[in-house]
Formats: sequence, structure tokens, C-alpha cells
Amino acid sequence: MSANRWFATGNFFSTYKEEQRIFQTNLDRMVFVLFLTALFVWPLFFKLSNKYMLVIDNILIAVVAVYGLNLVTGYAGLISIGHAAFVGVGAYTLATFSQLLGDRHVVITHAWPLMILLSGGMGAAFGAFVGLPAMRIKHLYLAIATLSFQMIFQWVINSMRFFDQGQTVYVGRIYWLTGMVGRKEHYFFWYYVILVIVVLLGFGVRNLMRTRYGRCLIAVRDNDRAADAMGMHPGLTKVYAFALAGFFAGVAGALHAYLYRGVGIESFTLHQSITYLAMAIVGGLGTLPGAFLGPAAIYMLELQVEHLAEYAGTIFTGTMNLATALKPLTFGLVIVLFLMFEPRGIANWWRIVRSYTKLWPFRY
Repeated sequence: MSANRWFATGNFFSTYKEEQRIFQTNLDRMVFVLFLTALFVWPLFFKLSNKYMLVIDNILIAVVAVYGLNLVTGYAGLISIGHAAFVGVGAYTLATFSQLLGDRHVVITHAWPLMILLSGGMGAAFGAFVGLPAMRIKHLYLAIATLSFQMIFQWVINSMRFFDQGQTVYVGRIYWLTGMVGRKEHYFFWYYVILVIVVLLGFGVRNLMRTRYGRCLIAVRDNDRAADAMGMHPGLTKVYAFALAGFFAGVAGALHAYLYRGVGIESFTLHQSITYLAMAIVGGLGTLPGAFLGPAAIYMLELQVEHLAEYAGTIFTGTMNLATALKPLTFGLVIVLFLMFEPRGIANWWRIVRSYTKLWPFRY
């Protein structure tokens, strides 16, 4: 590249290594650092209620889950309708230890980073197992297979007395360097923990796509026969795509369990799987920014619908619950509109803005 690394205009790549850089220009790096700094600093200056901190924590957990769904659906091109079940596997891994050892056992309250990794590993194992049919089937048939896993997961949890037949299994409060994390700082503490995990896993996904293993996912998505002819193994690639998606989902499930201090089946139903898929579609399939923008857009939409329902309830004093009616209406409408008018998601808007800065000061 040329000596001016701040703007992309006039720069060119002379090696493949330069083209695979995470930050193409110094401007990209500076914007990312400023954005990351703002994410870590703003809670120190703007105090939010527990309600809104919980919403933000849920957005970050959904980002972790959509990371995995983006890998298997966006990059590998495999439809997964049972992603919430993988998230549930991670959550119920933690619930299993809580039932066996007690919700206040030292393993759960003190070794919580290890429990998060263990939940991710269990999710990866189930993901690889569910991905085995991908070696023989694809498209709609694979989607039905993942849907079957979702239904089997719900039936197993609802039928097992060990998990109180889907009722809440409690998880104790964790300990940090300063002692037990109390109720007042609970959501504040988990905001930073989840944010650090989001950043680390985001860099992991970005670096994965720079390797041959990440490029194998895209090659299999575009044409699995051509990928096979070039020496790749489409079947194994699909299996490890499901395994990676299961790992991210398992981590998200463990974070969900610790955040809510309990695990219940109502958080891992088919509706939640469709919600994760909608987040990936609205954000932008096969894009890393889409994993951030999709969950934020869907959760903000739900929050605004609740406010709209409360306001409409003061005007229309009928017996109908407007919130119950407006949520599915707006949810489905947003998905249909994005599929019709912006199939590449909100991430495409970010791509347009970035392309403008790359061409600046030229307009062509």
C-alpha cells in the first residue's frame, strides 16, 4: 500500500497478506477503537435502571448467539431453525451442575469462567452431532432436521423431573475479586463480562474468516461440488460449522443462565429460534457487523412496541391486549420488508457508508 494509510483512496495491495488485514486503513482502526472505548466507558457516566441494563445485556448475549448462527447460515449457507436449542444446551449444562452440586457450590459461583467454557464445549458437541445429517442432506431437509432437534430438546426438558419439567432451575450468585456480586451491581457487572466475551469472540470470527477454514465455509456455501473438486471436504466442513455454531450458542446459554440466575425452557423455544434467525436476517447474513446490528434492531423494536402499546392502551380502553397483538405483527412485518427491500440487511447500509469513505474525496 502507499504511504498514506489513513484513507483507502489511491492505495492498493501488492500481497495477499496485506489484503487480509483486519483494518484496511488507520481510519478504520481509529473508528473501531473509539467505538470500543465508548462501549466500555458510557456506563460510568450514564446510569440506567436495571430494566434497561437488562435489555442491553440481552442484546449482547444475542450477539454471541447470532455469531454462531451467522457462521452456520450466513457463511456456510446451512439453514438452522433450532439455534435456541443449542443455546438451551449451554444453559442446561450449567443447570445440571446446579442440580447435582447445589446452586451455591464453589464450582458454579467461583469457577464461572470455566463453566461458561464447558457450556460452550457441550454446545459444540451437540452441534457436531446435529450437523452429521448435513453430510447427506441439505436445503429444506436439513432445516427440518434442525427443527426436529428443537422439538426433541423441548420435549426432553419438559419431560425430565431432573430439570423440574422445564420450570426454573436456580443458579447462585457468582463471586469476583471484590467478593460476591450483589443485586445492585449484578447487571452492571455482567455487562462488562459479556462485552469482553463479545469482543474476543468477534475477533475470533474475523480471524477465522481469514484462514483456510473460514474460506472453506464460503466455498461450500457457494458451490459444494466445486469445493469438493478443489480438495475440500464439504461434509466435514458443514459438521464443524454446526460445531462452531453450537459453541457460540452454548456460551450464550451459560451467560443467559448467569444473568437471570436461573434456567427455564420458556427461553429456548421455537419462537426464540425464529427470533435469532430474524436477527441474523435483519442484521445481514454473512457479515460480522450484522451480528451486532440485528439483535440491537430487534430488541429496540420490541421495546418501542411495548411503549406504543402502553400509549395506545390509554386511548383504546378495550379488553384486547395491544402488546400481545402488536409484537407478532411488527415482528413479521419487519422480516418481510427486509427480505423484499433490503435482503442484505442493515449491514449493507454500513457497507455503503464505508464505501463512501473509501472513495472520498472522489465521488466515483
